[in-house]
Amino acid sequence: MQLFFNSKFRKRKFSELNPVSIISTLDKLRMRIDERFPGSGLGRVAAEMGEVAAEIVLLAEQLPRPIWPIRIVTFVAIGLLVGLTAWVCVLTVRYIPAGESGLMEILQGAESAINELIFLGLAILFLATVENRIKRKAALSSLHRLRSIAHVVDMHQLTKDPASLLADFKKTASSPERTMSPNQLTRYLDYCSELLAINSKLAALHVQSFQDSEVQKTVDEVENLSHELSSKIWQKIMMLDVVIKKK
Repeated sequence: MQLFFNSKFRKRKFSELNPVSIISTLDKLRMRIDERFPGSGLGRVAAEMGEVAAEIVLLAEQLPRPIWPIRIVTFVAIGLLVGLTAWVCVLTVRYIPAGESGLMEILQGAESAINELIFLGLAILFLATVENRIKRKAALSSLHRLRSIAHVVDMHQLTKDPASLLADFKKTASSPERTMSPNQLTRYLDYCSELLAINSKLAALHVQSFQDSEVQKTVDEVENLSHELSSKIWQKIMMLDVVIKKK
């Protein structure tokens, strides 16, 4: 898979995740899975994960950018608010010398102006937060896909039980078909663990240039989920090492 990104993604510091490197690592992992396990479901998961990763990289590029139509409308609303406030001040200065009749006109105009000021203030408050809400919704939707992928990877390793390789293991009528050798099973589980690690890094991209507490919380949840599932896989790999040494 060859993806072309702008120079912004090609000049990353060592303290930041490089989206191009993540895409490249995932693509190589997909090829390794296909070469060792041709036509496997895990390879198809890796391929779909590559498509999701490409979308996430583009999203991560867009999240820190301003949504100019919303900002322009916000600036216009602020300008109207300032202009209306100035107009009220001008009316006050103009009609104060007019005595009681002028005061009545000021009060009538002020009542209408205050209503407009309140409306504009609420509109500005809404516009000031709507951009962040739009970006948050897009990020959370993307993170939901990564959470689903983590569970799919876990399903693929669920029946890969090292205990089935023990000499005293007895199959039942409902036992899944297991044809992998210990070495193949180790590689398969290792590939699952690598997919989960990349899944975690893709989640972290969402908050690398976009700071939002709710998105950060969801990123932490996806990372923790990936770590917990990977820990289960590594327990199986350690059991496999014991089985291989016994043989």
